[in-house]
Amino acid sequence: MADYRFVLAVTIAYFLGNISPSTIQARMRGIDIKKEGSGNAGTTNTLRVLGARAALITLVVDIGKGVVAVALGYWIATPAAAMWCALAAFLGHVFPVLLKFKGGKGVAVAFGVLLGLNWKLALAELGIVLLAVILTRRVSFGSIFAAVAFPFLCWYMEPDFIYIGCVMAALVLIMHRSNIIRLIHGEEDKVNISWFKKKGGEE
Repeated sequence: MADYRFVLAVTIAYFLGNISPSTIQARMRGIDIKKEGSGNAGTTNTLRVLGARAALITLVVDIGKGVVAVALGYWIATPAAAMWCALAAFLGHVFPVLLKFKGGKGVAVAFGVLLGLNWKLALAELGIVLLAVILTRRVSFGSIFAAVAFPFLCWYMEPDFIYIGCVMAALVLIMHRSNIIRLIHGEEDKVNISWFKKKGGEE
């Protein structure tokens, strides 16, 4: 029974990760989010293409599905299963089978699963992201820096999650490889106030 519950929880968590609020909102407006802006189905590109309201919805849903996936693991199975549900939701977001394995970069859902597992670790990571973004005005730099810092914080604050968490951090870095190249060459876009005024975001 325990094995059945584990498989059930992880499977549900993966398909929760498949939910893409940015893709849904874009399609409602006749837009393919994967062909606009950076081509990423995440909060930053949603802000760039659809505006602030759509970006906020995307952020809340992506974080929420991470929290729910972890809670599901605790409820259906065990604390260990909750950690695997965290990875499953993350993978479902980054590699969603329902969207031909073309998902987002996983930052918001990673924050959500951390909130479900250890809110102190989640807030520490959020602090790193915000500080990096404020100093550089580049959202990608905040995500990359937080991913690099994660193993050290996790080892101290949530050691049982270190191996699964490091896999997630590594995937975040891999998904940001194009951003890393642009940062090295000084070509990465800074946060632009005009993103908040896109006509696509006006309701």
